[in-house]
Amino acid sequence: MKRLISIFVLLILLVPSFAQNKFASADFVWTEASELTLTGKVFQDTPLPYQRMDFDRFGGWTEKDIARLEMSAGVIVTFETDSPEIRVRAEWIKAGSGNLSPQASRGFDLYIKKDGKWLWAGIRALDKGEEPKEGVLVANMDEKMKECLLYFPTHSVEKSVKIGVVDGYKLKPGQEPFRHRICLHGSSFMHGSYTTRAGATVPGFLSRLTGLMFCNLGVGGDCLMQPQFAKALKDADVEAFVFDSFSNGSDASVKKNFFKFIEIIQSGQKGKPLIFMSSIYRENRNFDTVVDKKEAAKDAMARKLMAEALQKYDDVYFIESNAANEWHETTVDGVHPGDAGYFLWALSVKDQILDILAKYGIE
Repeated sequence: MKRLISIFVLLILLVPSFAQNKFASADFVWTEASELTLTGKVFQDTPLPYQRMDFDRFGGWTEKDIARLEMSAGVIVTFETDSPEIRVRAEWIKAGSGNLSPQASRGFDLYIKKDGKWLWAGIRALDKGEEPKEGVLVANMDEKMKECLLYFPTHSVEKSVKIGVVDGYKLKPGQEPFRHRICLHGSSFMHGSYTTRAGATVPGFLSRLTGLMFCNLGVGGDCLMQPQFAKALKDADVEAFVFDSFSNGSDASVKKNFFKFIEIIQSGQKGKPLIFMSSIYRENRNFDTVVDKKEAAKDAMARKLMAEALQKYDDVYFIESNAANEWHETTVDGVHPGDAGYFLWALSVKDQILDILAKYGIE
């Protein structure tokens, strides 16, 4: 009797699994994402479609620079389909690993437009390995045409990404999902470290909250306002810049690089707004007096030089950012916020950025 009950319970547990696998892999038609509408990149033309920098066009890169800029953080593919199920297939050059969330570091994060708003629809973290991996993003949908927005992994490098729809259903390139093009260059905070989904980054939140395209050029641990970044950004095809430039480095690196960084960019981007955000309060300062002293010195230097820059340069702005709630409970590791913290950060700067951009007709 116990054996019969066990078999019955097992069958019940298997029913949802069968329901989710209504179609076999052979029932799907696959399209390379780069053949649809690929967007979200500061530099749109790159040797590999899912990396964020043209290393042939711009030089001076370190190994660390290249390792970060090869990653697909912020890359988006948009498409329309009436398929009842959508799948994704990836072939890795390097799959995200370490102590980051696999749903973000090697996961694909899907939104679908509903009633004029982007609504979360599904997620799939694909396994590592040399062979292509695939998984279901969303299933059991109705057969109406839908506008889809798929965020690529934050910390992976892809050789190929394909979108799969059920054979006999439509799949076509989508419209550009957001207006204008704004470069958001920054640290691991902008890159998306310790978020749990690829779409839950500050640039991702800002784009969906405002309807403006905030292109992710976050480079974890490597945003020090180095000249090689400034030289590339002075030729970027964007309308405005937002910087999280004071989070990495020290008071010494801020002092060394800040003014030159502005001057190089402005040499090729005259009349475009350069908006610098304050760095957030890191919770590892709470009791560690050494960390607190270093962070305080860096923040003081940034504010001192920022005050000088506001007098010295046109089109330069400074805004305050915050990623904590009143209980200071949004941190993951004392340095990085989690999803809630990144959302609060986006909210804290949204109206300040919009007010500045409106002066330049960017609305």
